[in-house]
Amino acid sequence: MKHEPNVTANATALTVGTIYIVCAAAVVLLPDLSLTIAQSWFHGLDLSKISVVNVTLGSFILGLVTSVAGSWTVGYVFARAYSYFSKR
Repeated sequence: MKHEPNVTANATALTVGTIYIVCAAAVVLLPDLSLTIAQSWFHGLDLSKISVVNVTLGSFILGLVTSVAGSWTVGYVFARAYSYFSKR
């Protein structure tokens, strides 16, 4: 099975972008729950000492653009590597 690099990259970027938007909305609308979930993902590390909810339009857009661009790159590299190794 061959992975088309652009298709895989686009699907990865769309998935990460959607998760980013949902996560940002959760942080704004449900900050305590978001902190509890994040704390559980970091093995109980006390994040409350560094937790400040400060989501601005600029930080939201910067985070969205960089996470989508980064995930597109990862998806593209994954598809190329998958295609390369599947030929062997």
